[in-house]
Amino acid sequence: MNKIYLNNGLPVILKENKDTPRISVCLYLKIEEPEKKAGQYSLLNRLFLQGTNSRTSEELAQELDENAIECYSEMKCDYIRFKLLCLNEDIEKGLEILSDIVQHSTLAEIEKEKVKLNGEINAELDSPKAKAMDAFYKNFYENHFYGNTYTKVLESLDSITKEEIKTLYENLLNNSSKVISIAGDCDEEKIKKLLNKYFEGLKNNNKSEQKISEPELKENKVIKIEKEDASQAQIIQGWKFPTIYSEEYPAILLLNTILGSSGLSSRLFVELRDKKGLAYVVRSTYETFNKAACFSVYIATEPKNIKTSLEGFKIELDKIKNIPVSEEELENAKNNLIGKREFFTETNLQQASLTGYHEDKGLGYNFEKELIEKIKKVTIKEIQEIADKYIKEPTVLTILAPKNYLEIE
Repeated sequence: MNKIYLNNGLPVILKENKDTPRISVCLYLKIEEPEKKAGQYSLLNRLFLQGTNSRTSEELAQELDENAIECYSEMKCDYIRFKLLCLNEDIEKGLEILSDIVQHSTLAEIEKEKVKLNGEINAELDSPKAKAMDAFYKNFYENHFYGNTYTKVLESLDSITKEEIKTLYENLLNNSSKVISIAGDCDEEKIKKLLNKYFEGLKNNNKSEQKISEPELKENKVIKIEKEDASQAQIIQGWKFPTIYSEEYPAILLLNTILGSSGLSSRLFVELRDKKGLAYVVRSTYETFNKAACFSVYIATEPKNIKTSLEGFKIELDKIKNIPVSEEELENAKNNLIGKREFFTETNLQQASLTGYHEDKGLGYNFEKELIEKIKKVTIKEIQEIADKYIKEPTVLTILAPKNYLEIE
């Protein structure tokens, strides 16, 4: 694996995997300015495959289908990522199409996409879990770009104009930093020649200024959502944590693994579901952005069990703060986490996504290898210190349930 640069200065991460039939390409456009209206970036992302100056949306879809090329984009709070997957012999065709989509989108179907997005969001918010999660993150990142959840998007969607989206689009193309990552059976000289051919006009601003501020959480928040037809109560509680840039990141990943992200073996699953029979679903989540991160616990349970579930959370969180984990549990967590990370980097597309993600964040394309070594060295004391340091007030608690079950302190 190595890093090269195109003539325009755009960095490219190449991971050569011989004798693999399909090659994967990821292109990251870093989001460095908050949107002025919730949903602008989401709408822009949806418009990329809706036609270019030389292809209608129908022609684009047909050409991709006829050549068995997968090409799509996805938007996260810190970037828009394009993914391309094609047979080795079709790499030039794939790169030409990707270049056309990225650099020459017409944004013509904005009104159509606004209607579709509105419908999809309303359908999604019919889910009690989605409704509760929306309220949680909207309040956790209140008055911040990261808190532009579905309900915030619905408030502003109708007012978003094509001119606003076009300005956002041109700013991304001309002023954002970018990374291309490739994994597959690729010849470096051939790939470099093709990338220079099709992406020469894509400007890379590697000195761009990050204009997204760090969100603050200054006080405890309790959000109660009445839903009379809810058969399950949805409970989410979260705390502000360090990001991927922190030296504590490996220990945080292991804390999350021990508590609730390792499935059947995690503490929350064993204690609240298996032993107490409280949960249909119970887990913990650690989500990191460039400027903030959130560690949360979640349970879906019968409404009558809300208070007992909250007490169960407190018991398990206090336990990991005050009682050192055993050597065996820590070693099992390390094996679980490392094994899971290796499993999720088996394909060319997964590898291209991860190396590009780390390079985009300025961590370097070898960050995964370095991270694994750091995970192996995390101590019992570090797990306990991380839990004690960050699982404390202020906290955000969101509960969705029928009204008569929400009358709790």
